[in-house]
Amino acid sequence: MSELWRPSAERIANANLTRFMRCVTARTGRPLDDYDATYAWSLEQPAQFWTELARFAGVRADFGEGPVIEHPTQMPGARFFPAARLNFADNLLRFADEHPALVFRNERGTRRALSGRELRAEVARIAAGLSAAGVAAGDRVAGYLPNLPEAAIAMLATASLGAVWSSCSPDFGVHGVLDRFGQIQPKVLFTADGYFYAGKTLDSLGPMAEVLGKLTHIERVVVIAYVAAKPELARLGPAAARASHWAEFGTRGAPLRFAPQPFNHPLYILYSSGTTGVPKCIVHGAGGTLLQHQKEHLLHTDLARSDCLFYFTTCGWMMWNWLMSGLATGARLVLYDGSPFHPDPGVLWRMAAEERITVFGTSARYLASLEKSGFTPAGAVDLTALRALLSTGSPLLPEGFDFVYRSVKADLQLASISGGTDIVSCFALGCPVRPVYRGEIQCRGLGMAVDIFDDDGRPVRGERGELVCTAPFPSMPVRFWNDPDGSRYRAAYFERFPGVWHHGDFAAITPHDGIVIYGRSDAVLNPGGVRIGTAEIYGAVEALPEIVESLAVGQDWEGDVRVVLFVRLKSGVELTEELRQRIRATIRKETTARHVPARIIAVPDLPRTLSGKLTELAVRNVIHGLPVKNVDALANPGSLEHFRNLPELSS
Repeated sequence: MSELWRPSAERIANANLTRFMRCVTARTGRPLDDYDATYAWSLEQPAQFWTELARFAGVRADFGEGPVIEHPTQMPGARFFPAARLNFADNLLRFADEHPALVFRNERGTRRALSGRELRAEVARIAAGLSAAGVAAGDRVAGYLPNLPEAAIAMLATASLGAVWSSCSPDFGVHGVLDRFGQIQPKVLFTADGYFYAGKTLDSLGPMAEVLGKLTHIERVVVIAYVAAKPELARLGPAAARASHWAEFGTRGAPLRFAPQPFNHPLYILYSSGTTGVPKCIVHGAGGTLLQHQKEHLLHTDLARSDCLFYFTTCGWMMWNWLMSGLATGARLVLYDGSPFHPDPGVLWRMAAEERITVFGTSARYLASLEKSGFTPAGAVDLTALRALLSTGSPLLPEGFDFVYRSVKADLQLASISGGTDIVSCFALGCPVRPVYRGEIQCRGLGMAVDIFDDDGRPVRGERGELVCTAPFPSMPVRFWNDPDGSRYRAAYFERFPGVWHHGDFAAITPHDGIVIYGRSDAVLNPGGVRIGTAEIYGAVEALPEIVESLAVGQDWEGDVRVVLFVRLKSGVELTEELRQRIRATIRKETTARHVPARIIAVPDLPRTLSGKLTELAVRNVIHGLPVKNVDALANPGSLEHFRNLPELSS
């Protein structure tokens, strides 16, 4: 792959990572001259690495006596900093001055800002309200919220008490909320009265009344005024007796207190997509989340107090949790609520220019849609402040790299990152002291023993295989909720390769020691026994201007598997035989003959999860006449009807 960007000597010299390497060398005598040496040391001496990271990041904790890693060779079973006590919110709220901490923007042009001092005061108020409501360490507090400052405040207040936070975005709908919050039984729930999206005002109190009618264990409901000046609590039905307004909740002027907890004390409950059944409730610990995010923010993203960090996310995606941890660096965070294409495709980029955003985070899907829209940020707004663009959610294809450097900014670190809800962090990330190569994630994360295994569990180079992690790391889940013997947890990650974390990505390590993700392992196609990643097909076909997006599955056929490609076309475009042939020729040219689909079918919509990811598995089940186990996990379940009983698939 060709080199697209290389950091300047000045940028390398001033990077947090370079300073960290110098600090470690001075303290330990271990010469760390580049990323390769630092990565190797972080795997050889994990206890030393995580200790030095905590010191470098200024983590607020009493680490106590004893080993840094208990049972260091067991996975699962290893425990990091077993004697430590800390509070997650204490680490995120360390700055109590007038420097902006949070800036909120939405699609209607609203702007609000809170300083570090104001944020701390609001967290103290809400924490006092939660405490008065009986919330204590270990209790669950839930949010059904747009990406508002109040969501951050409620989470931090929850964490300050040692309680456990879990959130969904309001587009999840009643069944999605019940599938999640119904399992964890929160004591208090925060909701807004509604939200805005694509020019529409959408209600939250109606769905929440239905939810509260079934989740009767929720003792208090706090309603945030967002679309109305003062929402009518009576709209919550019988639950109104348990409800109060955000502005009236808690005690103004209350002191801010932080309850110290063990390193592995539960902090967050996140959820799997739920497309194969009821979502798994993944419990993440405070210390592991903090330490991983500090590593990723300081060393891999190079965040500093002077930075402005933005990630386009909702409260239902783990990148919201990742974004929140940016407060610990002192960087200013920008929260956005609404459609990224309303009132036009330039809305986020005008905001980036106005707020002087230095690190802009989004999804690969958004970048592909932006390219299709025809909007060119580089020619429309001033992005002189922007130094890094992060992309995740699905593999960023080589063509996506081309678009960013051609149409966003040429002098920019493009950091494709990959990890997931399972680890609330990343296995592969950006590296501010390394070049960017077309189509590649820059590096494996420090302290993460990432490897590629073949089907027999042997490490491979220059070949595609299963992405694994062969040694423990701090942000492994503490446990799954309602999994007392840990059997579901072990089955999810350690069944395929005992003692090794199997992540479920089909990937390869490149000659530059970068990573390429070819798609999810369970969606890999297997025609003629050759494994093919779906991302390769998408990269080729979606470069065609007529194609909005695509989805490929393998259909069992005559004792083998044949590739079937579904395409969503631009308005006014028809899938002619000429276009089919052009699609096939493009795929053959950009990939191999084995990637060329046997059938190409146009559909008006493609199914996606509530977090916006396309789901190949649901389509594969439908075309084979198998049930889709949990259609409530889909944002658009009606789209599955487009794939039933297709005559093109019967011959």
